[in-house]
Amino acid sequence: MIKTSIITMLLSISIFAIEIPTAYTKLHSFGKSVELNSKVIQLSNAKQSVTSLVSGQIEKYFVEAGQYVKKGQKIALIESITISKMTADYISLKKQYISLSNNYEANKKLYEKGMLSMQELNKLKIEKNSMNSKIVGLQSQLKTLDIDTKNLKATTAKFTLYAHSSGRVSKLHKPLHAVIREDETLISIIKNQAFYIQSYLPLQYSDVVKVGQKLTINYLDRTIVTHVTQILPELDLKTQRIVILSSVDEKADDLFINTFLKSTLYFEPTDKHVAIKKSALSFFNNEWVVFVPIADEHDEGNEHGNNSHDKHEEKDAREHDDHDDHEEKDAPEHDEHEESSVAYEPRIVEIITQDENYVGVNGIEVGEEYVSDKSYYAKSLILKSALGGHGH
Repeated sequence: MIKTSIITMLLSISIFAIEIPTAYTKLHSFGKSVELNSKVIQLSNAKQSVTSLVSGQIEKYFVEAGQYVKKGQKIALIESITISKMTADYISLKKQYISLSNNYEANKKLYEKGMLSMQELNKLKIEKNSMNSKIVGLQSQLKTLDIDTKNLKATTAKFTLYAHSSGRVSKLHKPLHAVIREDETLISIIKNQAFYIQSYLPLQYSDVVKVGQKLTINYLDRTIVTHVTQILPELDLKTQRIVILSSVDEKADDLFINTFLKSTLYFEPTDKHVAIKKSALSFFNNEWVVFVPIADEHDEGNEHGNNSHDKHEEKDAREHDDHDDHEEKDAPEHDEHEESSVAYEPRIVEIITQDENYVGVNGIEVGEEYVSDKSYYAKSLILKSALGGHGH
């Protein structure tokens, strides 16, 4: 009997010793997605044209014809009046915004003292918000050009062009110091073993599909991320759907041509929802749940001061007097420990949307702590406690 109790206790301790990771819910932007049928194809001598996003003059090439380049590697340095104007405007707007903010705060104090009308204060607020909108818009444009606005302290005309994928440089289309226009091709890159995913998109999405959007495929129990590179102008005759091609930029030598796959095309994030990690979801009692820690009430006895301490000493004395009965009481005391050790409870959630890593749900608030992974351990503790509560 004692040996059985010891084995049970060791099993329980092993479960309790496992560290169960937790996280906090947050608002997350989700974009709409659509499931597609796709096929792996390969384009021989697939070329990619690297174009400039701004007009300007080529100051320097960082690569030469025949050279192998990696994705994200520097291609060319361009001197652009457009970049100079954008960075100058951004710095100027930031300074103006600081001035408007200080002016608004000063006038807000006057309003609180009754020395300024609400109408005048709102006018200043609208002016400040309008300035902020301009800054955000310009900041977004500079981010697209890979210009870090956080560290932008002075006006610059320099624009660095990077390779969008790995491959070998086949040709430099423009000589050094040549003037180029926006979207004009500078170099061509031939991608080695260029795999593409050919997907078939319903016609109803023709207005929202764009080059550059993310498309993921599930292949041999792993997720491969691709990006749309071409939207073909003709519909597929058999399916009457739009044909889109997305490039596989990561190393994937084990892909087989003509393999049919399921894929997911993601559109730009539009809606925000309370989000949990996908690994947190668990199916429990025929419901989708996430496990949340139970509030610790262990400190309630502190309100009684030394009285609780005295009672604890009296209890220890009584337990010492009943030492002969200790073995008989060992099993039930262990069961009580198991019940009190269950620190999690299931929270039923409603799945609204999801992306690669997160699930948008109803049923849990922003900022709540939850079990983010290994939820099956939390479930085991709850089931074990339920069995113990029924005398098992």
